Amino acid sequence: MPAHRTTQSQPRKRGPKPKTEITLPQRRTLLEVERYIRQYRFAPTMKELAALLKISITAAYEQVNQLVRKGYLQRNPGQYRGLAVVRRPDDQPVRLLTIPLVGTVAAGRPILAEEQIIGEVLVEQNLAQGDLFFALVVQGESMKRAGIGDGDVVIVRRQPLAETGDVVVALIDGEATVKRLYLRENVLELRPDSPMKKYKPIPIGPDMDLRIIGKVVAIRASGGARIGR
Repeated sequence: MPAHRTTQSQPRKRGPKPKTEITLPQRRTLLEVERYIRQYRFAPTMKELAALLKISITAAYEQVNQLVRKGYLQRNPGQYRGLAVVRRPDDQPVRLLTIPLVGTVAAGRPILAEEQIIGEVLVEQNLAQGDLFFALVVQGESMKRAGIGDGDVVIVRRQPLAETGDVVVALIDGEATVKRLYLRENVLELRPDSPMKKYKPIPIGPDMDLRIIGKVVAIRASGGARIGR
């Protein structure tokens, strides 16, 4: 009889499953990652996160690993700064929406971007609202230090203006590229962000036609894009 009563009582247990419980330090880590992404449009490194939390890098790794196991954070394999918030402390899934994947863009030498929708990309709703956003597949390694590798997908907000230091998608005499904008006094350049010396800045002269198409606001690994509609 006692064994029978124990079996009957088990379904009555309430509360969250142990694997989804979140401690106060983990909640602080999650909120700090989310705040950083909201401000900079990409995730912090473990060194940056440790400095923000005033803990060791080892402790930051452990906090992130726990949040990944519990389903609050997600790692994008092979992507620098590849952390993404997929669940918040209230245990509500993040809402996602699709934006069009439009052609390709070079991150080495400018090539003409194909202006046609070839697929779609899922992004967080709070990142890309409205119809001002699109995605492009990057070719080349000239923006490696900015966390953009060959085959990665950049999320772009359409805007004709940008500030010094912004990573932009630009048209130079009709050819598209992704670079970091540099503007100081009479100097206007599109600069690579790579340790490889073969990539050189592109100076913009008065006889060149430069158009800013948009600003890169997020990066997705190539696996995050769906080709075809």
